[in-house]
Amino acid sequence: MATRLRKTRRLRGGRHMGWGQVGQHRASGHQGGLGVTGMLKHHYSSMLKYHPDHYGHNASKPPHPNITKRWASIRDIDDLAVKYGRAQEEGDDQRTIVDLQAAGYQKLLGGGKLTQAYIVKVPKLAASAEEQIKAAGGEVLTTNG
Repeated sequence: MATRLRKTRRLRGGRHMGWGQVGQHRASGHQGGLGVTGMLKHHYSSMLKYHPDHYGHNASKPPHPNITKRWASIRDIDDLAVKYGRAQEEGDDQRTIVDLQAAGYQKLLGGGKLTQAYIVKVPKLAASAEEQIKAAGGEVLTTNG
């Protein structure tokens, strides 16, 4: 049917296009209301069943997380020195340089004990880790990571 012959052409000047008072035809087809209408009233049971996390927020996910994706502990340094270390000789003092940043580690934590002196390169480290390395006669080189 041609658009010019349709009933809507006749009704265009009217305020409601044949649907009576304001809102009588509005949102028909949306049973129970538009959008999230009734989530605490008549759609409460469906909200509990299908969208249990609808309200509130997850406090364990801060908006700007500072994520350390890979870390090592003091107890891992001996194994990492074998894999990633290289020797440095200064006189009769021989210490191993362990470059944790090149190995992909972003932080050194202070758990465990250190067996020998190392020179450790790492972007970030815990205060207890730095104390243990220095107590064993080692050295810490922090890098920008």
